[in-house]
Amino acid sequence: MKFMHSMLRVSDPGATVAFFRHLGLEERRRMEVPAGKFTLIFLGAPGDEGGEVELTYNWGETGYAGGRNFGHLAYAVDDIYATCQRLMDAGVPINRPPRDGHMAFVRSPDGISVELLQAGDRLAPAEPWASMPNVGEW
Repeated sequence: MKFMHSMLRVSDPGATVAFFRHLGLEERRRMEVPAGKFTLIFLGAPGDEGGEVELTYNWGETGYAGGRNFGHLAYAVDDIYATCQRLMDAGVPINRPPRDGHMAFVRSPDGISVELLQAGDRLAPAEPWASMPNVGEW
């Protein structure tokens, strides 16, 4: 058995692809399906040919309400502080900062929670992260 992908329904594919690019993912392929009026966009981490994130955009969709909830995606990162700084610099709120040098949470433009985990051993607590409060839900 091999994990293939997780599918997320999105209402703004441009903003969502930009969000995942800030995380470090790359677009691998895109399929426009006029007959079905949808677009599929597959993203993955460079150097990791494993599971992908499939973004599904149903043309004309303007937003998804509750009822089709998704828990979260999780990615191991080489330096959680540098990753969170890069995201903050791009305007992405850090909902749960990496106060412990190990874990943080951010959200995509469509409200999908993304967990960031420090690869290997946790980093020593460092400012400004160690004293930063949570922002919103994570």
